[in-house]
Amino acid sequence: MVGELKEKIAGEIALSQDPGKAIRKWREEFGLSQHELAEAMGISHSVISDYESGRRKSPGVTVIRKMVEAFIKLDIEKGSPVISRYLPDYRMDCILAMDEFDRGIDENVFISAINGKNLNNEKTPVKRIYGYTIVDSIKAILNLSSEDYLKIYGWSIERAIIFTNVHYGRSPMVAIRAHPLTPAMVVYQRPDETDQLAIKLAKLEGIPLVATELSVEELVQRMNKLKEGN
Repeated sequence: MVGELKEKIAGEIALSQDPGKAIRKWREEFGLSQHELAEAMGISHSVISDYESGRRKSPGVTVIRKMVEAFIKLDIEKGSPVISRYLPDYRMDCILAMDEFDRGIDENVFISAINGKNLNNEKTPVKRIYGYTIVDSIKAILNLSSEDYLKIYGWSIERAIIFTNVHYGRSPMVAIRAHPLTPAMVVYQRPDETDQLAIKLAKLEGIPLVATELSVEELVQRMNKLKEGN
């Protein structure tokens, strides 16, 4: 998806009658100074200045490629505001898999199906799971706006939100706690360790916080089996 934007930028610079003007346009579009762009490319800022002013001839393919890669890399580090503006569906790359169940699945059956362990040892209201969403936690935190966040709930909030790329699990639970919608269950896929604050927040929300060591592929297979037997 980002490749399309890269091609657009590179093509506009390469084919422009005034490449320097095109470079400046895209640099300013990404909110970068000449120094920031030059540093990301590993060149002197005077080179960028010379291209934009026309003192240097049109950059070659290698320079344009490095420039476009720098634009994209720096934008991702800022949370991808420009990429998301040009590619509205980009933010949702954080959703790895998503589906609904025809009928609710008992939370204990769900936990057993994913070889999970409930880290919230306090008794919570009995939940039924009507769907699941597997989310890359790092991409979600970096890219999702409040409005985008709603999309991870699909047809029902009574679902399991399964977070991958979890180190300690604090940030995903803080995000859950901060949002008015609360899922029926939160699952951490192969967490390095679970922060006590995450467990405390799960207790405050009254939801199971489950850890599983299954791979994403195995999780999807288990979800499909649950759906078939639903």
